[in-house]
Amino acid sequence: MAERNFTWMTEFIFVGFTDYQPLRVTLFLVFLGVYVLTLAGNIGIMILVNTSSSLQTPMYYFLSNLSFLDISYSTAIAPKMLVNLLAAKRSISLYGCALQMYFFSCFADAECLILAAMAYDRYVAISNPLLYSTLMSRRVCVGFIVGAYASGSITSIVHVCLTFRLPFCGSNLINHFFCDIPPLLALSCADTHLNELLLFLLCGFIQTSTFMIIFISYVSILITALNIKSSGARSKTLSTCVSHLVAITLFYGSLLFMYLRPITSYSLDTDKVVAVFYTVVFPMFNPIIYSLRNKDVKSAVKKLLQRKCFSK
Repeated sequence: MAERNFTWMTEFIFVGFTDYQPLRVTLFLVFLGVYVLTLAGNIGIMILVNTSSSLQTPMYYFLSNLSFLDISYSTAIAPKMLVNLLAAKRSISLYGCALQMYFFSCFADAECLILAAMAYDRYVAISNPLLYSTLMSRRVCVGFIVGAYASGSITSIVHVCLTFRLPFCGSNLINHFFCDIPPLLALSCADTHLNELLLFLLCGFIQTSTFMIIFISYVSILITALNIKSSGARSKTLSTCVSHLVAITLFYGSLLFMYLRPITSYSLDTDKVVAVFYTVVFPMFNPIIYSLRNKDVKSAVKKLLQRKCFSK
């Protein structure tokens, strides 16, 4: 059998966004600001939910976990990206690349499932309020969370194992700013059809099924809201639906665009811009979309600040 000239990679080099140093410094400052706001906003939500007695409900339990996921998958990408924006050599080790892919994929898939759980929670609360305590018991909520993390972990292990069993030949340049699956498959000199098929099937199942749950839940909420006689209550319900649906559409739109299409249609420069949105920018907006416009959260913040002032 003829020997095949495969190269065992020990590190990869990120192409990143640009080689123009002033622009790299500008991007570093912008992304650093976004990352700091992401940490501050989501940590604030987690602290608030876990210290305020008025927020001990399933909706805010899910919101706290959503904030944890936003911090986690943003942290899997942002610190290394920030370092590489200022570094002369934008490298990552083979094992570092595998870990980055695993954590990002795990937390991103888990976030899809928790977003679906949050939509279902709102559906039950608005459309079936009499059954809410039964359908959204503590045991059910914990089951949703455990299932989300378990599913995310299993699918990410599959992707990482199948990707890093491939031989990488020639160039070790990844035309991206983090270790994502499609640009790594593009570097392999082996047949990647199985990887592409599983990427399509696994990501497709999680993303499309959870999106359908969210869509059906909010359509049901909309129907219920239109039957509410009080214009004030109807307006409040519809306002909540619109803000959540806009956020979910942007998040899912970018994920579906990235992972549910053939590798041959992968546009490196365009997809890097899309990836920035759902890996760096979107986690910053979640606290605003899901909580800072919420009267319960504002009231909890006010009470927390009053307790701090009186304690002094």
